[in-house]
Amino acid sequence: MASSTDHEKSSSEQLLNAHDHVWNQIFNFINSMSLKCAIQLGLFDIVHKHGQPITLSELIHALPVNKQKSRGVERLMRILIFSKFFVKVSITNDEQNEGYWLTPASRLLLKENPSSIAPFALAMLDPLLIDPWHHVGDWFQNDTPTPFDSAHGKTFWELAGRDPRMNRFFNEGMASDAHFVATMITRDCKNVFEGLKSIVDIGGGTGTVAKIIGAAFPGLKCIVLDLPHVVADLEGTDNLTFISGNMFDSVPLADAVFLKWILHDWSDEECIKILMKCKEAIPKKENGGKVIIADMVLVTEDETSLNEHEAIETQLFFDMLMMTLLTGKERTEKQWRELFLAADFTSYKITPCLGVRSLIEIFP
Repeated sequence: MASSTDHEKSSSEQLLNAHDHVWNQIFNFINSMSLKCAIQLGLFDIVHKHGQPITLSELIHALPVNKQKSRGVERLMRILIFSKFFVKVSITNDEQNEGYWLTPASRLLLKENPSSIAPFALAMLDPLLIDPWHHVGDWFQNDTPTPFDSAHGKTFWELAGRDPRMNRFFNEGMASDAHFVATMITRDCKNVFEGLKSIVDIGGGTGTVAKIIGAAFPGLKCIVLDLPHVVADLEGTDNLTFISGNMFDSVPLADAVFLKWILHDWSDEECIKILMKCKEAIPKKENGGKVIIADMVLVTEDETSLNEHEAIETQLFFDMLMMTLLTGKERTEKQWRELFLAADFTSYKITPCLGVRSLIEIFP
């Protein structure tokens, strides 16, 4: 039988663990802000350009920082090592004997990497997108559509259309993510596009995805549909056409419609309207018509296909992001199926080939 002393010790340990957990959650934002700082200082590119592990003194010398603040560099690197953006390795024949080197995660943030997601990181961590988080508590108690509206007095899309800086950083961020996704799907999921003669990329921005798909399938005619302020002055090529329009009004005719990270921005009612317009634009299933969706399929507690804590947490982060910035949400397979049926599609196929995201093919 446990003594009262043992019970008190156990109770104290639980209390301290709970306290530490709360503290960890309070200060979790420091990981994001430290990453943003590293991108802004060009840390990843400096280490990469060095060509080998770089010592602390070499790094400080190469960084564009006030030398009176150079002591902070080691502290910044310490948290970036902990969050797996750098590793410390031994350096032979060097007086410091240790240097910093890149990890797979940091290589995704290099400027020279065509699939760099640094612009996406800077977009998501811009004050315009961070400020709405301070309004979430009030949003639950008022009648504004989103916390973004509470913070800025306009919807996300209204402000993007009126603020050139937001329009620029958001499009750059989406283009960087689009390059990454398009590279992955044309490498690992080519079968999804085989047999198609034409495809419409809805919300395709400056055409990043369409250009990569078009290069991988030279005979495929690609059309990008986006809002006027997005596609203004963009020039197409032999197999790439830019069309100004609104997906709620009409979608250009094609064998297939591609929706990368579009539907999670919108409510169920809005998604059904979009999907119905897509269905009008494609041929019947027996003639090859389909809609291809790159989006998340939320894992529920009774599923084990995505059991890593970080991956599930990332999906939940994005669901909260959609609630805070827009009127959308991330969806479970059941919720996706309900949308497809409501839009009068007959069947679907999910291929989990994009990490926390999946490719979903739906057929009329």
